[in-house]
Amino acid sequence: MQLRIKEVSKSQGISITKLAELVGITQPNMSNIANGKTSPSLELLDRIATALGVTVPELFAPQPTNTITCPHCGAVLEIREKE
Repeated sequence: MQLRIKEVSKSQGISITKLAELVGITQPNMSNIANGKTSPSLELLDRIATALGVTVPELFAPQPTNTITCPHCGAVLEIREKE
């Protein structure tokens, strides 16, 4: 299951760089976590959730089936049938 760190941080107005600073890790490390390249420990995941003001489960909440998250910018895009 993919984490929603990019989406949540963007909605909170917190950059990945600032988030890394808030949780006490390097920006490249936070970027790797946000991009799904590495998995955070449960303790780090808790620190990330706290910094974003959400619960850990909210970082894993499934997206509605008619949306996708852009892997580049974190924007949530709605999928519609062609009319």
